[in-house]
Amino acid sequence: MAYAIIKTGGRQYRVAEGDTIDVDLLAGEAGQKLAFDEVLLHAEDGKLSHGSPSLTGASVTGEIVEQRKDKKVIAFKYRRRKGYHRTVGHRRKLTRVKITGIKLGSKTKKTGAETKTAE
Repeated sequence: MAYAIIKTGGRQYRVAEGDTIDVDLLAGEAGQKLAFDEVLLHAEDGKLSHGSPSLTGASVTGEIVEQRKDKKVIAFKYRRRKGYHRTVGHRRKLTRVKITGIKLGSKTKKTGAETKTAE
């Protein structure tokens, strides 16, 4: 099974075709297609391809499923015997993406010798 490691939003994700992942908020609406061009590693049938830092020509395509918010994270600060307590929290905005394909860039180069048709 082929998989790739992509980087988006400062984080790295291991993805395979058909996976659904939550990434930091990306612009777009449900049903819109995305392309992740920063592919760090590609693996298929025991063959590894990696870049330094990313593979040129490789891309991972996906489709936005929904824009959503994560669970609430609460941080509670407290100092005993001082009468101090503070509650702060937030909900991270996420984009749920379904991976539709992994494409590894072609490594072949054209030599420039093209065949000419006889007239």
